Amino acid sequence: MARARELLRYGATRLALAPVMLWLIASLVFLLLRVAPGDPVDAVLGSRAPAAAKALLRARLGLDQPLAHQYLDFLNGLLHGDLGRALINQEPVGEIIRRALPASLELSLTALLVAALSGLAVGFSGIARPEGKLDLAGRFYGIGTYALPPFWVAMLVQLLFAVILGWLPVGGRFPPSLVPPDGSGFLILDSWRSGDWPALQGALRHLLLPACTLGLLLSGIFTNALRLNLRRALRSDYVEAARSRGLSETQVVLRHALPNALLPVLTIAGITVASLIGGALLIEVTFSWPGIALRLQESINQRDYPVVQGIVVVVAALVVMVSVLVDLLVALLDPRVRY
Repeated sequence: MARARELLRYGATRLALAPVMLWLIASLVFLLLRVAPGDPVDAVLGSRAPAAAKALLRARLGLDQPLAHQYLDFLNGLLHGDLGRALINQEPVGEIIRRALPASLELSLTALLVAALSGLAVGFSGIARPEGKLDLAGRFYGIGTYALPPFWVAMLVQLLFAVILGWLPVGGRFPPSLVPPDGSGFLILDSWRSGDWPALQGALRHLLLPACTLGLLLSGIFTNALRLNLRRALRSDYVEAARSRGLSETQVVLRHALPNALLPVLTIAGITVASLIGGALLIEVTFSWPGIALRLQESINQRDYPVVQGIVVVVAALVVMVSVLVDLLVALLDPRVRY
C-alpha cells in the first residue's frame, strides 16, 4: 500500500513537470524560428513581390507585432488548445496535424514492432555461445544497423525492392487507383474494419518497405541492449544460485536472467520513440509518406512558423507522455527502483 502511494506520488510529480518541459520546448522552437534565416512573407509572395504587398501580408499575419507580443499570443493560444493557422493557406494547424498524425503513428508503431522483434531475436540468438560466430554476427548487426545512414539505406531498398524487383511500391501510402476508407485515418485499421480487402492489401504493401527499413535501422539498439544486459544477468549471483539448485540452462535463462535483462530494454524502448521521430523524418521524405515529419519538413522550407511550432509541440507532448508511461511501468515492475 505504501509502495502504491509512493508510485502515485512519483507519477504525479512526473506529470507535473511535463507542462514545464513543454513550455521550454515550445519557447525554444519559437525563438529559434525567429532567429533562423528566411522570411515567411518571402516564402508566400516571393522575394520580388512589392514592398507594400509584403507589408500588408506581414500585418495580416501578425508578423509586424513586437516579438514579445507574438510570443504571448503563441503561449495564450497553446493554453487554450489553439495552435494557430498556417501562414501559407490559413488552414488550422490542428487540422493539419490531425490529418497527418495517423500516418506517422501507423508507420512508427509498425517500425517499433519490427525493431523490437528483430532486435531482440538477434540479441538473444548469440547468448548460447558468447564470443561465438553467432554472437559476433549479432554484435556486428547491432552496430551496423544503428550506424547506417537512414536516407542511404532507404534509397537502396527502394532501388532493390521497388525498381529492380518491382515487388513493392516505391513510395506513397495508398494505391492511387483506390479510394481510401473513411474513419480514423489509420488506413490499415479502417480497411480492416470496413472489410475492404483490396484497400487493406494496398495499404500493407505501401507500409511494408518504409516500416521495415526504419524498424531494421533501429533494431540494433534493442540487439545491443538485450545482449549486454543478458550477459550481465547471467554472471549475477542469483543466476548462479539458480544453477546451483539444479535448474537447466534454459530455465535459468528464461525464468531468471531474461526478465531482469528486459527491464532496461523497456527503458530503451521509450527512448527509441524520440529516435523514431528523427528516423521517420528521413524515411517519410524518402518514401513520400504523407506523415507529420514530411509536413514538418515542408513547413520548415516554407518558413510556416505556426505549423512548425504546432507539430513540434504535439510531438514533444507525445514523447513526454511515452517517457512518463515507461518510467511508471519500470518503477511498477522493478522493486529496486527508488523514487
